[in-house]
Amino acid sequence: MSEMDSGTLITIVTIITAGFGIALGTIAPAMAEGRAVAKALESMARQPESARNIRTTLLIAMALLESTAIYVLLIVLILIFANPLLDRFF
Repeated sequence: MSEMDSGTLITIVTIITAGFGIALGTIAPAMAEGRAVAKALESMARQPESARNIRTTLLIAMALLESTAIYVLLIVLILIFANPLLDRFF
């Protein structure tokens, strides 16, 4: 480890951080989406006549929830392919 130059060390740490970031950053949206679908299906079962409105609202909510995971993916891709730390230190 002492033979490694600082550029390689920053790259390795960035890749590990990006891996943890994508794993942790997608858990919360996935759990929220699952909970939203469960509640929507429960509501549709209770009131079948309002299923169309519930479905529309669910799809809009799912799109907003998924945007969080997309933002995490964007940040991770920036860290991996356009690493600002390498430019700052070298």
